[in-house]
Amino acid sequence: MSTASPSTAAEFLDPPRRCPDLDVRDLEQRTRLMRIITRLIAVSDLGNRDIARRAGIPMQKISDLLSGRLEQLTLDELQTLRRTIDPQLTPP
Repeated sequence: MSTASPSTAAEFLDPPRRCPDLDVRDLEQRTRLMRIITRLIAVSDLGNRDIARRAGIPMQKISDLLSGRLEQLTLDELQTLRRTIDPQLTPP
């Protein structure tokens, strides 16, 4: 008797999720913030290292952000980065 579980067609069509705990709203918020922050970094006089140091976030996280690796950053880290780059930001 085989112990292998039967496979369905859906298992082959749907790739496994890397972060199954992420909900859609959180991902949308983080995507929106990522776009805002990358634009702010582009027009900022601050360098990436300076931004990372001021925000208290490792430089690797800035690299991940600029490379589009959104799953590496939390919503809180993104908000901290935005406040660091744009200190005159009014809270929502």
